[in-house]
Amino acid sequence: MGKERKKRPSPSFLSQHCAGLQNSANSGSPAGINSEVSEKSQSLINSFYSEFGISLDGYSRLQQAVYWADPDRSITNVSMSTSPAHTTFIIENLKESYQTGEELFVTVHAKDFDNKSKSYGGDFFQAKLFCSKTKASVFGEVVDLLNGSYSVRFLLPWVGEAQVAVRLIHSSEVVQVLKHHRDTDSDRVYFYGFYEGPGPNKTRLSEAVMCNVKWDKNGLEHMGTGDCCCEYKDPCTEEIWRCQRPKSLPCSALVYHSMDVAEKCHPGLHTPVPAGFYLNDVWTSFVCSTRHFTTQTTTECLKDKHKGSGPLLAVDVKNNIDLHWRAHGVPLRSRKSAVANLHYISNEIDGLAGGPHMVIMFNLGPHFTTYPLDFFTHRVLRIRKAVLALLQRAPDTTVIIKTVNTGYKDIFGSDWYSLQLDRILRWAFQDVGVYILDVWQMTACHYSKENIHPGTVIIKNEIDILLSFVCPVYI
Repeated sequence: MGKERKKRPSPSFLSQHCAGLQNSANSGSPAGINSEVSEKSQSLINSFYSEFGISLDGYSRLQQAVYWADPDRSITNVSMSTSPAHTTFIIENLKESYQTGEELFVTVHAKDFDNKSKSYGGDFFQAKLFCSKTKASVFGEVVDLLNGSYSVRFLLPWVGEAQVAVRLIHSSEVVQVLKHHRDTDSDRVYFYGFYEGPGPNKTRLSEAVMCNVKWDKNGLEHMGTGDCCCEYKDPCTEEIWRCQRPKSLPCSALVYHSMDVAEKCHPGLHTPVPAGFYLNDVWTSFVCSTRHFTTQTTTECLKDKHKGSGPLLAVDVKNNIDLHWRAHGVPLRSRKSAVANLHYISNEIDGLAGGPHMVIMFNLGPHFTTYPLDFFTHRVLRIRKAVLALLQRAPDTTVIIKTVNTGYKDIFGSDWYSLQLDRILRWAFQDVGVYILDVWQMTACHYSKENIHPGTVIIKNEIDILLSFVCPVYI
């Protein structure tokens, strides 16, 4: 099985900003904070996090939320990795029939390609209970027992037949490959900046150069050093976007960016597992009492409401509805877009007065899957700070966060990457008083073909939940 090595907790992923924050080898938590951190290092950590209002205990909870077990030995052959063909599962204490509301427990036993049982965890499984005939499905909660076995819990929410499906998304060995790529070559997704300006004899010059986040580790330092690049530092977020210096135009000439049943819905609700289930293509939420909206009730719900701020605008003059939309700031995997239109979410929120007739909704994740977790956490905490300030000046503002959904299956956007970002997003906003539109489970357990942009059935149910947040009481 290869040479064994002592298993240690994963290192702190915020090491760039939090020098001296280390994992204790004797810590009982998977990513503990060393009690022997120097006073100077502790001061640095406190200084960084005081800006965002995050305590050291809060940071420790974040470390635990994104912790993922490593193999406890060196992997010397692909046959040592988890095999979906040999891996089995059993339904514990199987009965002939069940009552709705009961729970069903399944145990998964991982095996390698030599049909040998695995003795360590770290595999990424997804599970669902479903019935194709009635188009019913519900998400299953998978718990890693860290010994090669996994426990799956299902709620039985509908009357009728049901089948269990367990899918290996990534073996523990593949997860290590994904971790390695995130830690060493975050520049594998890159962008172009388009510069335009006047040339000789009344001509027009244009150049396209490579751009990316300035983050001097994880492979992002490959852009170059010294005078290699034009740097664009946002005065509010202090994030820096940089592009290779064009040969014949100034840095100021950058114009475009591109890349090739429950209680009434209210903020702060806990998201259980499962969060709901599909039956006849309708999602029934266990988070709160969501409604199902027709065209007429949708209009009534959104009457006199404003949402967001952006370059796209839809207006219903009769019902006084303004709908604004815009993409978030760089990095953004998009077609050629005007740089001036790409605003950081935190800056947009800082520019809004808020109030009872304003609904703000945003999501963040798919465009950040290749970047280090500390970079994403920094971005999320900036947004958290802006939301807290907004709710301080206008506490009756409705703020909704759409979580990450499933759909990616490669080293550029694996569901495992998305899951890690989703956990950071939930951790950051768990005590802020915002609505969480949980679409992770809704996309993971539905029968439709996987796509990072879900199909119409899922979108319709997402909109029903969204409008239930906006209008929790029947009109």
